[in-house]
Amino acid sequence: MGSPSSPGFYLSRVVALLLAGLVAALLLALAVLAALFGHCARTPLSESKVLGVPGSASSPPSRQEETRPTPKSGSAQDRAAMTPSSEWRPPGPWDQLRLPSWVVPLHYDLELWPRLQPDALPEPGLRFSGCVNITVRCTAATTRLLLHSLFLDYELAEVLGPLPPGTRGTSVGRVQVNDVWFALDTQYMVLELGEALQPGSRYELRLAFSGPVLVDAREGLFLNVYTDQGKRRALIASQMEPTFARSVFPCFDEPALKATFRITVVHHPAYVALSNMPVLGQSEREDVNGTKWTVTTFHTTPSMPTYVVAVAICDFNSVSQTERGKEVRIWARKEAITDGHADFALNITGPIFSFLEDLFNISYPLPKTDLIALPVFDKHAMENWGLMMFDESLLLLRPSDQLTERKAMITYIVSHEIGHQWFGNLVTMDWWNNLWLSEGFASYLELGVINYLNPKLPRNEIFLANILHIILGEDHALVTRAVSSRVGNFTDTSEINELFDLFTYHKGASLARMLHNFLGERVFITALKSYLEAFSYSNAEQDDLWRHFQMAIEDQSTIVLPMTVKSIMDSWTHRSGFPVVTLNVSTGVVRQEPFYLGKVQTLVTHNDTWIIPILWIKNGTTQSLVWLDKSSKAFPEMQVTDSDHDWVILNSNMTGYYRVNYDNLGWKKLQQQLETDPKAIPVVHRLQLIDDAFSLSKNNYIGIETALDLTKYLAEEDEIIVWRAVLENLVTSDLVSDASNYDMYPLLKKYLLKRIKSIWTIYSTIIRENVVVLQDDYLALISLEKLFGTACWLGLEDCLGLSRELFRKWMTHPQDEYLEYAITTSPLVFNETNVIETVAASEVGRYVAKDFLINHWQAVSERYGAPSLIALMYTIGRTVSTDAQITELQQFFSDMLEEPQRLTVHAKLQTIKNENLENRQRSARIAAWLQKHT
Repeated sequence: MGSPSSPGFYLSRVVALLLAGLVAALLLALAVLAALFGHCARTPLSESKVLGVPGSASSPPSRQEETRPTPKSGSAQDRAAMTPSSEWRPPGPWDQLRLPSWVVPLHYDLELWPRLQPDALPEPGLRFSGCVNITVRCTAATTRLLLHSLFLDYELAEVLGPLPPGTRGTSVGRVQVNDVWFALDTQYMVLELGEALQPGSRYELRLAFSGPVLVDAREGLFLNVYTDQGKRRALIASQMEPTFARSVFPCFDEPALKATFRITVVHHPAYVALSNMPVLGQSEREDVNGTKWTVTTFHTTPSMPTYVVAVAICDFNSVSQTERGKEVRIWARKEAITDGHADFALNITGPIFSFLEDLFNISYPLPKTDLIALPVFDKHAMENWGLMMFDESLLLLRPSDQLTERKAMITYIVSHEIGHQWFGNLVTMDWWNNLWLSEGFASYLELGVINYLNPKLPRNEIFLANILHIILGEDHALVTRAVSSRVGNFTDTSEINELFDLFTYHKGASLARMLHNFLGERVFITALKSYLEAFSYSNAEQDDLWRHFQMAIEDQSTIVLPMTVKSIMDSWTHRSGFPVVTLNVSTGVVRQEPFYLGKVQTLVTHNDTWIIPILWIKNGTTQSLVWLDKSSKAFPEMQVTDSDHDWVILNSNMTGYYRVNYDNLGWKKLQQQLETDPKAIPVVHRLQLIDDAFSLSKNNYIGIETALDLTKYLAEEDEIIVWRAVLENLVTSDLVSDASNYDMYPLLKKYLLKRIKSIWTIYSTIIRENVVVLQDDYLALISLEKLFGTACWLGLEDCLGLSRELFRKWMTHPQDEYLEYAITTSPLVFNETNVIETVAASEVGRYVAKDFLINHWQAVSERYGAPSLIALMYTIGRTVSTDAQITELQQFFSDMLEEPQRLTVHAKLQTIKNENLENRQRSARIAAWLQKHT
């Protein structure tokens, strides 16, 4: 799945988290009721008994069905759980989050029939019906069957078998189903059988069911309503990851329980149906009302987990190409296809597949690939095998938009999802605690793909800007989880949903990059090939991957490690946070310690150490790799002399997942080198020094004065990515809003204007004379906004003049009022709340944004959801410093949020207030330094 929001990447699962909160509240209420009637209340279901759904599973829903509440208001399972039972259920396997291993699925024959018709937009309460025949193999004698089910009503539940070899449920025996009941907390359907299933035998579960098509969430089977060619239209698509397949069909919904799927979709003839595989055949079916429907059956899939099962029913057009004999199609709104918006994605998809096939020497196993651009997918992307789904803003590109930044973003996202065809689909993690094996490696593969497609892009600088610096800014020793859990025994499905975060994606990618760099290209790729071949169509856990890396190490003699790959990497994946590595250049002693926010340690002691690879440079020359495998260690070769040109930088290219500190002499040597000959230090290390120094100073590892000393040379700095790092760390939104309070602005203006004019002249000239050349300068495109904004804020006259020129040009093509872009239905232009956040970033804008949110709250809430408002709270709360302001904002957010979010916001606002007070103290020290140096 696409990763959380970051520049050039993807958005977080805000809607999923909101729904999880609502469902959790519902389940809590149900649990209280259930406790009155027994441990797991139940309702019997015979083969002919209907649970809350009138008519047969294959008939269209009645008007009564259509107006029934959504699952949040209660389904048949809910009613079953709330029905008093004459029996008490003792604790049992239905209390565990993982299924018992009594049976394993082999194959699903699945039919889904959503009642979507093109002649009228669907009303609330749209439902689907379905049936599934699941072939299972019994591994242990049992009189119970447990499988996952959520928000589904049932018409039929029967068990056939044992199945003779080669049969599919015809002319075989029947196992009596005495009872069917539901365990809501763990989302199980439990079948009580009249006799025990026999180990080694195969059986077939036959289930008929119905459920809701969701409107307000992109989970399970959901609806999109959109505009195309001037008409309102609707489509249905699916999102099964991580645990939503169970809300579409009853299944064994765990990643290790792979099976083959033959999928059939019943749909209106005006629509096209898509699934993981190509179409096998079509027929016609007439319902009880005489309406004719198309029945589309697809070829059987390879063995795969339930979370990549995919269907879509839409009135889209497509463009296609053939890559190595396999069809690649991009599906989108008809007008988008006509206007060429899918052409860029089509042109890169085939080459990305070919690159990864050649890299791993493993062919993509499916006969086709579809990519579908959904009008509303909450800025997600999903790697479903053979039918990848994207929010259209992440896949489509106007032909007139030639910006490298935009193209790179789409390339990253498409590369990530295609990478999953090997890491995730072909080889799947055994359980969700190893999700980083899929998401982390898919995120890292993006870097190799974009370097292959565009070798001119600065690979290391892009990774640092878009991934490493972001996750280092979030990670610390008190983060409650590591990227991989040794146990992985979660107690609730919401804990699985929470794994889709920056740590899984960005930290996972950073650790994969570190591993790659200390092993080298040949060993790294050899190990990945071996791993993928060994576990194709199967499942793996972290230790399986480490074992294949160890095998690759032992097959060569060039790379020597201090201990096993498992020992090295477990020290990173099983532990939260990251180390600060400090070098004393006088003694050559290097030590490590956990990074704490504010360097505030708790009573918790960390006896373990990271096993740290240290690539380093001395006086511009790359040195041999060394290892810090204990709390401190002496490296005499790292000592420096009194020479003005003797300096050392650890963590070459920032390939290690840690920050670097130096003693006073070490920092002084680097400062002197920057002032004497900055180009002697490679640009990536100038970027590293700035970012490490300001982060360490903010958290009390070094004084802010040390970080500021590194900026004295900036008049000679002509790399805009370095300037971006300086300005993001120095000219923060907090600092801008507080500058007048400490008389800092004139000091900062004088200091920065003296240094910024050179870099400003370079880019202002390009903007005026040949702005087209910037469309291929990725680093400039992601950095210009900060440079431009700061130069104008500082009052640079040329910046103000250029701004007026650009504004006049923009006004010749006026659009609606600026803030209204944030709630328009033009996702290709704006599909996030950054407009409101930008307005709220200033002192005056805070009040403008707050008033706008009050007046347009319904539109904002419908488009982005309540969690986005919480993100806006941080922006609006930047100027909070008094209890009165806290009270004002708490009242504002209290009127907008439900109780769980309200409590969270109140606590975080108080935290913001304390952080703002600390920032003011920091600002006073900056002002004193500026006074001394201007």
